[in-house]
This record gives sequence, structure tokens and C-alpha cells, in this order.
Amino acid sequence: MKISRGILLTLLILAGTIATLYFMGREPICKCGFVKLWHGIVQSSENSQHITDWYTPSHILHGLIFFFVTWVFFSKWTFGMRLALSMAVEAAWEILENTDLIINRYREATISFDYFGDSILNSASDMAAMAAGFYLASKLPVWATIALFIIAEIFVMYMIRDGLILNIIMLLYPLEIIREWQGAIPK
Repeated sequence: MKISRGILLTLLILAGTIATLYFMGREPICKCGFVKLWHGIVQSSENSQHITDWYTPSHILHGLIFFFVTWVFFSKWTFGMRLALSMAVEAAWEILENTDLIINRYREATISFDYFGDSILNSASDMAAMAAGFYLASKLPVWATIALFIIAEIFVMYMIRDGLILNIIMLLYPLEIIREWQGAIPK
């Protein structure tokens, strides 16, 4: 089986990101000592520590967005090279997200008081989720991709009062009204 250069580059970017996060001192897995496929409690020190959580859909949505952007601006590139570029952007975010600058920003501007960064496992899983979203967007019709984006955002927003769009707003320009609404999560 022959692997394209783009797919190989994508895998190298993933491996390089894992190594970078390790050398940054990130925890390989949850400090709790075990790995869960799903962790659904947002207000928990285990959030962003396991394989998937309520923020996994955001990374799938990254893949949908990156597919569209690379389709518009790099349409002559192969699927693999467009995926590699998208993986590089996702890797840059995962590394930046796990710096003190962003960790502290989340803790100051959002309701994520217990957020201390992602485990390496969670970051790698987030990157895989982005790749899955990218692949989905390559196979689905445009209307289905848009519907998936809207449904995922509304569902996650309904379930945890957060999502990709709210996350971006709260990182860039925190609004007290959103913070108060998010803080009123029903138990």
C-alpha cells in the first residue's frame, strides 16, 4: 500500500506535535491514571484529558472549515497536501492552546476554571478529529457539510452552553453575558 506524500506529511506533523507537547511538559494521559474513551463532565479537572469530550465536535468542525478554505485557496493541491496543511494549522493551535498564555486566558475569560491544558492523548485525538472532519467534508455534499456544522454547534451549545463559535468569542472578546449564561449550566 502506497502512502501519498501528503498523508505521510500529515502523520509526521502529528508525531512532531506529540513530541513537542511532551517536551513542553504536557501530561501524556490524565493525571487520574487511566484513559476513558469519553469524558462528558465539562466542569472537571478531567476535561480535555481523555480521548473524546464535549470539545471533540469543535475539532471535527475545524476539519470542515479547513477543507473549505483549502478547497477555495489551494484547489490544485492534492487531498493529502491540503490535509497536511490543515494538520499543520491544527498542530499550531494544539501547541498554542497548551501554553500558559492560552491556558490562563481560558481560565480568566471563560468558565473553565479547572482547565490546565490538554493531555497529549487528548491533543492527538483532537487532531485526529480534525482529520475526520476534513475527510467527511471531502465526501459529503456541501449542504450536508453545512447542516452538520449547524447541527453540531447547536447540539453542543444546548448540551454544555459552549461550542466552537462561543469558544472563539470568549477567547477573543469575552462577553460577561455569555460567561454568566455559561456559568448557569444545569446540574
